[in-house]
This record gives sequence, structure tokens and C-alpha cells, in this order.
Amino acid sequence: MSKGGCVEDLDALGLLCPLPVLKIRKKMKGMAPGARLRVLADDPAAAVDIPHFCNEQGHVLVETEDLGFPKQAYVVERGAG
Repeated sequence: MSKGGCVEDLDALGLLCPLPVLKIRKKMKGMAPGARLRVLADDPAAAVDIPHFCNEQGHVLVETEDLGFPKQAYVVERGAG
């Protein structure tokens, strides 16, 4: 799936804005470019915040999966930056 061969998981369930994005930022700093992170979130604002974060930071939102409102899974690929 990812260039590194695996996807790391981040559970952001129960966290409200801006905590899911802050946790993603912290986790991605320790990951290699091209590595992927699967984030579980149930904050409705994450549907806007996570794509915006990816766009601003040069990461790629690879996939969004609806797990039953408001729960979502987001696969984010770390950019070169």
C-alpha cells in the first residue's frame, strides 16, 4: 500500500478540533516521506480540517472512508516537506 509497505494507525476518536490535526502533525514528523497514516476520527470538523491540513503541509489525502456518521477513516501519505 505505502512505499514503506505498511500503514501506521492513529486513533483520534473522541478528540475535538484541533486535536486530531495536531496529533497527525506530531505523528507525521517521525515518518518517512511516502509513509502512510490511517487516522480514525469522529469529530465532524475533521472532514474539513484534515484535507486542509494535508493541502497546507504538502501531504496527500489518499482515501477517506465513511465508517458510519460521524466516524471516518483518513489515509494520509506524508509529503516530502
